[in-house]
Amino acid sequence: METQQKEDLISQVKQRYDLMAAHLSEKEKRLWAASEANAIGRGGDTIVYRATGISRVTIGKGKKELTGKTGANKKRIRKTGGGRKRLMDKNPALIKDLDMLIDPSTRGDPESPLRWTCKSTYKLAEALRKKGHSVSQKTVYLMLQEMGYSMQANRKIKEGNQNPDRDAQFNFIYKQVKEFQSDGQPVISVDAKKKENIGQYKNVGVEWEPAGKPIGVNTYDFPDKKKGKACPYGIYDLTRNEGWVSVGISRDTAQFAVESIRRWWNEMGCFGYPGATQLLITADGGGSNGYRVRLWKSEIQSLVNELGLTISICHFPPGTSKWNKIEHQMFSFMSKNWRGRPLDSLGTIVNLISNTTTKKGLKIEADIDDAQYEKGLRVCDDEMAQLNIERASFHGEWNYKIMPHEVMYAV
Repeated sequence: METQQKEDLISQVKQRYDLMAAHLSEKEKRLWAASEANAIGRGGDTIVYRATGISRVTIGKGKKELTGKTGANKKRIRKTGGGRKRLMDKNPALIKDLDMLIDPSTRGDPESPLRWTCKSTYKLAEALRKKGHSVSQKTVYLMLQEMGYSMQANRKIKEGNQNPDRDAQFNFIYKQVKEFQSDGQPVISVDAKKKENIGQYKNVGVEWEPAGKPIGVNTYDFPDKKKGKACPYGIYDLTRNEGWVSVGISRDTAQFAVESIRRWWNEMGCFGYPGATQLLITADGGGSNGYRVRLWKSEIQSLVNELGLTISICHFPPGTSKWNKIEHQMFSFMSKNWRGRPLDSLGTIVNLISNTTTKKGLKIEADIDDAQYEKGLRVCDDEMAQLNIERASFHGEWNYKIMPHEVMYAV
């Protein structure tokens, strides 16, 4: 069976199971899983197990019950919650330690919440045992599946040379984030989401509608000159699992990016961190918040002077924007929430963003930024010389902090 065909089957079985699970007893789940496995044929036990989490032993038992080859008590149904507790339920620290082992190397597709790891389950199990956990490779495998990881093959998608300090920069960012969080200082991940046509345009995905009455959309995707495009810029708080999105109607410029950060601070950040003296921003290496953009640094200096905060900035190395936390923790869920629905107005976009939630309690606020931002603004050398900027000894072009001008004069 081809890999893609198998993944499609797993997805289909999972959808059916999710719809029925709440209405089935333990025995009924076992029999349902067994019948699904029988219908699939070769490899069915594995597919059903991966889709539902019901063990192969249980599926095998269900098959025997279907054929009448078991002498089990047909009327006996174990009460909810019965059976041996899972190791991860008995030891919550196990999941935390496993996530910490993987987190510095986490990667993923910005349009999907799925994550994956380059570390083998054997090595992870060994590392967990060194931390004092009695855990097998198989248990680690099951935990990774529940946490949203999967094994992935390499794909030819890279162009150009990889920066030799890429991994070192990721470790530098990771350490900076942990230091700020341990000190109770805010840490945010920022980025611009792709622009969206406003109007009756097809949006990939499906949602429930009356049978035979799909929402009609334009045949062609030519932009509406009157409605234009929406330009969302997001800020994700790594500690509080909260986000802010400014939905712009103009251009994605450095001024727009910094104004979005200002709005996040005034609407959310200052209330979450009333005693903050510093702020750490993790950002892509290019775009409106790129490390080479002079206007970005100049606007950050203005924000720093206004708020009285020292802002530290760490940029991801070139070509690694997909590793930005905001892509996985916020943007992917926003895309899921509005898929299959035409973004016919700015109000629709703001409401869909604001109502995006996750099982982990993600909270997002959004508002429209109707200002017009001019492109091509230049910052001269004299203005750059006035920046109160301190660059790190390691890749100072990627890692630097900008301080209020009062601090510079006080030194």
